[in-house]
Amino acid sequence: MSEPLVVEVWGKPAGIVLREGNTFRFHAFAQPFSELEGAAFSTLGHARLAAAKLQPPDLRPSVTPQTTPTPNWLS
Repeated sequence: MSEPLVVEVWGKPAGIVLREGNTFRFHAFAQPFSELEGAAFSTLGHARLAAAKLQPPDLRPSVTPQTTPTPNWLS
């Protein structure tokens, strides 16, 4: 059996991949990655890509934007 390789998506663990002959088999850690449980991929990169498609990046800003005051001449 091969060494497990951790697959991360946007910095968070999605699962592990084990090499089985010429394929890489995915084993999920949590939702939504359980859809890929047991799936075989031809490369480690394909496994990562499939996991990334299930979990889009969080596009919200990490800092709350500050409100810009309206200039007096606009009011």
